Amino acid sequence: MAETEQTGNYVEVLEKTLNERGDWIEKEELGNLKDELRTFQSSYASLYNIFLKKKLLNEDPYKQETKISELVVPDSSGFNEAKKLEQLSIRLSNYDSQLDFLVNFYQLGVDYLNLDRIKRIVGLVRYVDWTSLTPDSTNIMTGPVAQLSINSKAGVDAITLSVIGESLSKLSKLTAPIMTILKNLNIYYRESYKLGIRQKVTQSMSANEATLENIRKKVSSAMPGSPFYKELIDEIIKEDYSSSGSDLREAIINTLKVPQAKAKAVKPQVNFKNILLDGIQVIGGAGAILNEIGAKLDENESVLQNRKKNLMEKIKELIRQITNAPPEEVVYIIEFIDASKGLPAKEKVQFHQLRDEMNKKAKILCSFVRGPAYQKLSAMTEEQIISYLERNIKDVQSYHKTLNALDDYFKANVVPEDKDKIKGIKPELSAMKNSFVKANQLRYEYSAQKEEDEQFKRLGVSPISTDNPVPLPADNKTPAPPPAGAPAK
Repeated sequence: MAETEQTGNYVEVLEKTLNERGDWIEKEELGNLKDELRTFQSSYASLYNIFLKKKLLNEDPYKQETKISELVVPDSSGFNEAKKLEQLSIRLSNYDSQLDFLVNFYQLGVDYLNLDRIKRIVGLVRYVDWTSLTPDSTNIMTGPVAQLSINSKAGVDAITLSVIGESLSKLSKLTAPIMTILKNLNIYYRESYKLGIRQKVTQSMSANEATLENIRKKVSSAMPGSPFYKELIDEIIKEDYSSSGSDLREAIINTLKVPQAKAKAVKPQVNFKNILLDGIQVIGGAGAILNEIGAKLDENESVLQNRKKNLMEKIKELIRQITNAPPEEVVYIIEFIDASKGLPAKEKVQFHQLRDEMNKKAKILCSFVRGPAYQKLSAMTEEQIISYLERNIKDVQSYHKTLNALDDYFKANVVPEDKDKIKGIKPELSAMKNSFVKANQLRYEYSAQKEEDEQFKRLGVSPISTDNPVPLPADNKTPAPPPAGAPAK
């Protein structure tokens, strides 16, 4: 009876402690995790796009059609040497898609995550050992990716070489902090699972009744559909019914206690306009990408049209070029998925009109990268800049949708003997997507920090310059909190 009462008291304390830690995770840890994963994904996407551009990997023709509803760690079994390039291309394309889904669409919330989903995220982060990226690595995926990284540096310009180095550096440095957060989340969900078992199954059990088999039977009836983790059930039995249980339970409570936040005397001042201007420069990078895509589309359009024209039409086209007459308009009917409805849709594209618009937009976007337009925007108000940023993000998103469908159209309508003449634009489309995703992230960061600044003002805390921070009192000897997940001393 005494054991049951003691367990009951522990359940109450554990539930309260887990609620407090869950609130802290939602407010602090998950925000940090999202930021770290976002940079991790962006770094990999940059590296992956370079692999594609250098033709070190093959494009995945089904990448855009694949729908992801849950995270799945890509295959990491041994390679068939005869098909190694094909298998490596598919796996790394899938890895890119899974990371994109994790960062941009996954519900990273306390109520949604669980032990299985944490395990999947861990599997993605550790799919390649970025901290020990060597060709002779025993990790199935690490060795080939290391060799790709080495090969990608051959014959590239200084900017590309810098992007490769920075991407590899970030992937390596981010692995440890991401894994630390995931480890702490894993501790929280392990104890949450054990709390559920105690509340619904073992709380009224005596020591003689609390066996692995008895608990297994009751879990299946009291918690249908719930997974059965033998390791965690063994922990419950030790913590609630063994002689060392009291010490074990105390250690768990200390581990779960929310770290004490360091006192913040002031709120550093943030230059909000610079955040928006960074977003302007990021979306401006899509200008060069549009130019690259345009050059490929012109060649693809020529392949399709030359196949259709008879001799007389080709002569007329030649005369039109000699006299600098505008080209005869070409209309393509493209198909895509309407994101707002989730249904297939069709659209008529006037090719030459589209190309003129692309050239104009590319010129505008390129001027954002420290060009004259950037200087004009720097003098504008924040409200004017964010309006300009939002409009250009939407424009680039719209071009991405149309160009992706046009790429599919060219590949689907070319005759077999001309198939090799069609130039794919998936790497460029992926780079374009990264530009508007990053620009959107900066736009959200601006809004979040602006709101936080307003809250500080409402609380009467005046922001100060980060160049001249107010120091904490010299006698402030508050010790730093222990790392989350470490037992308190």
